[in-house]
Amino acid sequence: MKQREESSLRDDFLGTDRRSIEEITRADNDTVKNLGLTHQTIAGRMSFFRDQGKYGLGSLVKTEPHFEVSCEMARGFLPCPFGEPGTHRKTTVTVRNLLLNMEITFSDLNIHLIEKHGFYEGRGSPFRLEPDVLTKVLEIVA
Repeated sequence: MKQREESSLRDDFLGTDRRSIEEITRADNDTVKNLGLTHQTIAGRMSFFRDQGKYGLGSLVKTEPHFEVSCEMARGFLPCPFGEPGTHRKTTVTVRNLLLNMEITFSDLNIHLIEKHGFYEGRGSPFRLEPDVLTKVLEIVA
C-alpha cells in the first residue's frame, strides 16, 4: 500500500493501532476463518440489522428473537478510504442483544469495509469492530 494511503487511513481508521494495515487485516482474517465464517457473511448479517433498524426512523425496533435495533442517518456520505469509487451514507446502527445484555454499533461504511476489504479498523479507532465480539452479539454462526 502506498505510504500516502496508509497515512490517510491511520488518521481516521487505524486509531492508536501501530500495526500496518496488512497486519491488521491478516489478524482479523485469521479470527474470521477460525470462527468458520467469511467477511461477506458477517457484512450480510450487519446489513440485515441495518435494514431492520431503518423501519424505526431513529426509534428502537424489536427484531426477533431478542434484539433491539436503532438506526440513525445523518446527512452526507463517506468515501471508501481504499479509493473505491462511490460513497456510503452516514448511517449509525446500534444492535442490542437482550439475551446477552450486549450491544454493538457500526456504520454503513463498516459494512462495506468488512465485505469488500476484510477491514474492521484499527484498535483505538472509534468504529473498531472486534470480529469475535461482533459475531457473538449479532449471533452469527458457521
